[in-house]
Amino acid sequence: MAEPSTSFVLTAAAGIGLSSLYPGIDGNALIGAFAGAALVAISSKNLPLFKRLAYLVISLAIGYLAAPEVIQHTPLKQSGVAAFFASAGVIALTLHGIDLIKTIALPDWLRKGDRHD
Repeated sequence: MAEPSTSFVLTAAAGIGLSSLYPGIDGNALIGAFAGAALVAISSKNLPLFKRLAYLVISLAIGYLAAPEVIQHTPLKQSGVAAFFASAGVIALTLHGIDLIKTIALPDWLRKGDRHD
């Protein structure tokens, strides 16, 4: 029997493929974003299923939305390829950014609970 996340990914892939047929939706970007999001979800084997599914949804949404920006600021011309790279990179870059923010030493006057008299 297939792993639940694999079954979900296959079902989602069918839905993504069908939804790309609707007018106004960039099918190439949608499929590229899904491919990048699926890569992120499948390669995160040490995470619980809920987090993997959350990564899939977040990567898919941001990859699709970021494709025009990636095309505008890089030599890439295909929305599917741009969405794939945006989708695959968004989780890694965001988690790295969160880790960097956690290491920032705040000035004394910004720390919670400190009083200056």
